[in-house]
Amino acid sequence: MIKHSEILKKLEDENYQKVCSLDNLQDGRGKRFLIDDVDIALFKIDGKVHALSNICPHQHTALIFEGFLEDNCIVCPSHGWKFDIKTGKKPSGSNGLETYKVKLVGDDVYVKINQKKLNW
Repeated sequence: MIKHSEILKKLEDENYQKVCSLDNLQDGRGKRFLIDDVDIALFKIDGKVHALSNICPHQHTALIFEGFLEDNCIVCPSHGWKFDIKTGKKPSGSNGLETYKVKLVGDDVYVKINQKKLNW
C-alpha cells in the first residue's frame, strides 16, 4: 500500500500544488486562486473539480470564477463568452481558456501549474 507521504512527494515531483480543501468549494460556484502568479478559477461540479484560467481572452478580465454554468460551459460574467468546463474551449471548438490538471488526495485539491517560460 502506498503511503500518504509518498503520494504527496509524487505530486510535488509532478509540479502539483495544494490549492485548497474540497470544503472551500461550493458545488456549482467558482473560486479564484493565485498559484505562482497564475490566476485560476476552480469549479466543483457534481463533486468533480475543474481548474481553468481565470482570465477571459475577450478583454483579459479576471472574472471567470464569477461565471455561471450553462450547458456544461462556464459563462464569463463580463460579456457572455462560453467555455467548456472540461476542455476550456469555446462551443465552436476554438481555443478559449487554458485548463489545468486536478488531483484529489483525501479532501485536498491539488492543481498542476505549468510555468510558462519566457524567451526574451
